[in-house]
Amino acid sequence: MYMKYRRTKISGGTYFFTLVTHNRRRFLCNPDNAELLRQAFRYTMQRHPIEIDAFVLLPDHLHCIWTLPKDDHDFSMRWRLIKSYFSRNCSDRYDGITYKSRRSKQERAFWQRRFWEHTIRDDQDFAKHVEYIHYNPVKHGLVAAPKDWEYSNFHRYVQVGLYDEMWGAGGEILFSPEIGNE
Repeated sequence: MYMKYRRTKISGGTYFFTLVTHNRRRFLCNPDNAELLRQAFRYTMQRHPIEIDAFVLLPDHLHCIWTLPKDDHDFSMRWRLIKSYFSRNCSDRYDGITYKSRRSKQERAFWQRRFWEHTIRDDQDFAKHVEYIHYNPVKHGLVAAPKDWEYSNFHRYVQVGLYDEMWGAGGEILFSPEIGNE
């Protein structure tokens, strides 16, 4: 049985996203690929603005929170542009694989076909998802504290006084099952 997937789209909405690499391949934190992903975001944001409220890049997935412009709800188009820019420009150094798409074109698979999104409901929901994003490298055993992870905007939060630099370093932080998904 095929079920049609529906996304909630609210103009000016704030959303939490998770994007995962194809087959969970661990290539995103390669410095060249991280820079290419930054370029893909810049390219897309020049054409279709967004505010990136929180962000973390891990080897096989990323999490972020976006706020869209007041008159716009099309986050799917932005992800399509980011993913396609990255895929078109990614170096052959990545061990990409080829798969047959639904349109019978040969494509290199860098990303899972879909992404996961959650509409942020209120300030508390926002704060919990920001914490989840910044703590994610610790959760995955990549570092002992969020301050030690290079590919996150945690440092920006520390600079403006929203976090103490040692936040998340003292012990395991547990999140409710409805926060995040990775």
